[in-house]
Amino acid sequence: MGIEALAFSSVLPPAVQRERLSSSFQASTQGAVEVGIRKCKVSSFSVHVASASRSCGQTQVSSYYKRLPGSSSSDKSIIEKVSCRQHFSKSSLTGQNQLQWNPFLYGAVNKTGFIGQTRCSSSALVFEGNVEVASEALSDQERVGVLLLNLGGPDTLQDVQPFLFNLFADPDIIRLPRLFRFLQRPLAQFISVFRAPKSREGYAAIGGGSPLRKITFEQADALKVALEVKNVLAKVYVGMRYWHPFTEEAIEQIKRDRITKLVVLPLYPQFSISTSGSSIRLLKSIFCQDDYLVQMPHAIISSWYQRQGYIKAMANLIEKELQSFASPEKVMIFFSAHGVPVTYVKKAGDPYKSQMEECVGLIMQEMKERGLYNEHTLAYQLGQKGVKSLLAVPISFVSEHIETLEEIDMEYKNLALESGIENWGRVPALGCEPVFISDLADAVIEALPHVQALAESNAVAGQVDKDYVKSFLAIIFGSVMAFWLLLGPKLIRACKNYLSFNAQ
Repeated sequence: MGIEALAFSSVLPPAVQRERLSSSFQASTQGAVEVGIRKCKVSSFSVHVASASRSCGQTQVSSYYKRLPGSSSSDKSIIEKVSCRQHFSKSSLTGQNQLQWNPFLYGAVNKTGFIGQTRCSSSALVFEGNVEVASEALSDQERVGVLLLNLGGPDTLQDVQPFLFNLFADPDIIRLPRLFRFLQRPLAQFISVFRAPKSREGYAAIGGGSPLRKITFEQADALKVALEVKNVLAKVYVGMRYWHPFTEEAIEQIKRDRITKLVVLPLYPQFSISTSGSSIRLLKSIFCQDDYLVQMPHAIISSWYQRQGYIKAMANLIEKELQSFASPEKVMIFFSAHGVPVTYVKKAGDPYKSQMEECVGLIMQEMKERGLYNEHTLAYQLGQKGVKSLLAVPISFVSEHIETLEEIDMEYKNLALESGIENWGRVPALGCEPVFISDLADAVIEALPHVQALAESNAVAGQVDKDYVKSFLAIIFGSVMAFWLLLGPKLIRACKNYLSFNAQ
């Protein structure tokens, strides 16, 4: 399964520097037992990876870890006897996967160290590759957590204006020049007050509030059950970007539960600066300022639109909805996605557009393999093309919310009928569709072997201090420039008048 997971790197914490065991209940005739320790040491911009070791012997072993007297809580362990078969992908140990810096989250990297086919960065790692990992036995001291990230939505009509304020106060939603960023919150207040009445009408039309919170918690519960079925015990948390429960609230609960491994899973199939990127950057800022979080091994699955489970789940829903039309083969499939500013794509390098197009291609390829050859589009000038039957597919949404229930079901439908569409249909959001939830569980399991801590506390604190200094200098420089732009011409004219008067 292909995944893209981001994990912050540093010197691996003791919990990760354990012996990993791959064996069967009874060793084979060759008695091969593979014990591997993957150790990464970051100094400047280089990473050194120690290869896995092998030892042989006919024995029964298990992944039960017994503390040694005088050892730290997770530094040392001995392996006693085995009661189950564990399998780990060798690609995670042999350096066949590619580790890349994600420029959309943390900018460009000047130098990287190369080890075989593995490329490592000193600040963050993005894992892209095929991983096949069976259930990993967890010690009694390990507490696995999964954090689901989503947009959030107002629960009541009274919540609409403050929700909109939080949305527009995000610099990834409204990107102001550095010189004018002090206007971010006043501008967000103005826009939220101006747009609140219209938005309240939309939320009133779908029941008086967003169902996103309820659906996301249902997905969290379903994911927890799916992980248990796959022999992984984990607590699943929900963190919203712009409304309750906020990401900060979920992080506080994670700390109270003393989670030792965390997989962060944004519920956006495709990565965008304004969705997954905004939530991940918020997480980074929270982690950098907390000693516990900065040492907690974690991985972030930044996009998962290529996963076969997601593709098949989408194809299942489309195929089912096509059967509701009198002539399924004549239906145009319209993939609906939220828009992003052109400047995000051209100037900031946002991959959302290209990932969306690739995702549509993968879904349509799956449809063709099922013998379905419907035309499809990402545009909406359908009436002029002679299209009479249309099936809308909310490709970038996995939960029902205002954009599916009001914008697509009402606004788009009316526009389609006015454009000459005679037969309208809409594929429901994935929600808790079993194939989809099971695939998310697989994505979490595949990411677990790649969790890493953000950095050592002192190093991060130093970086944060530097960021504060940079921000302060930027504010001073911006203030001087603003003063000069506003008053410079008047000062120049005053000086000229003064010199002219003295000359006379």
